[in-house]
Amino acid sequence: MNLSFFDQFSSPSLLGIPLILVATLLPALLLPSPNNRWVAGRLSTLQLWLISLITKQLMIPLDKKGHKWALILTSLMLFLLLTNLLGLLPYTFTPTTQLSMNLALAFPLWLATLLIGLRNQPSVSLGHLLPEGTPTPLIPALILIETTSLLIRPLALGVRLTANLTAGHLLIQLISTATTALFSTMPAVSFLTLIILFLLTILELAVAMIQAYVFVLLLSLYLQENI
Repeated sequence: MNLSFFDQFSSPSLLGIPLILVATLLPALLLPSPNNRWVAGRLSTLQLWLISLITKQLMIPLDKKGHKWALILTSLMLFLLLTNLLGLLPYTFTPTTQLSMNLALAFPLWLATLLIGLRNQPSVSLGHLLPEGTPTPLIPALILIETTSLLIRPLALGVRLTANLTAGHLLIQLISTATTALFSTMPAVSFLTLIILFLLTILELAVAMIQAYVFVLLLSLYLQENI
């Protein structure tokens, strides 16, 4: 029984072919396609308004030099948002519960922001490793601590997203299993757990959106430090 709770996090396959690529590309089908008309429909208008709102929010921490990253950050935000939300549907697979995938998204973008800082302003970027006014005996320890905190940033991004989504999915499955098991013996308790499951699902919808926003927002803050 304990193993079955984690089966939902294993990559699905068909005839031995992993389907994680299909699950990853599925959110792209929900985005508006190019059209010759200014307004293609109400749904397209709503999608474009949402994309514009997301772009404005992500560009707030950045100055004009960082606005060239708008396309990358907005695309990543939409991808994570749609993937997290689609993963809450029954009998679906959530690619963002895989730590390997989240690290594959976090590490290259974090490395790009770091290399931009080292290329454009190396003294400022390296100066972050040693705060001004540090006592001389503490310099080696602080450099080691700041370097470690810098290097674990992509790991923290991936682990945060993976842990929050995995915990939410496990809670939903545990409570739904309890609701089904108690329905025949204790209907009142089963109804109570059903209400808890409904509230938890609403909470997970919020977590899915918040975690996607936090992931991209932290990347934009890392970018702002280096430009």
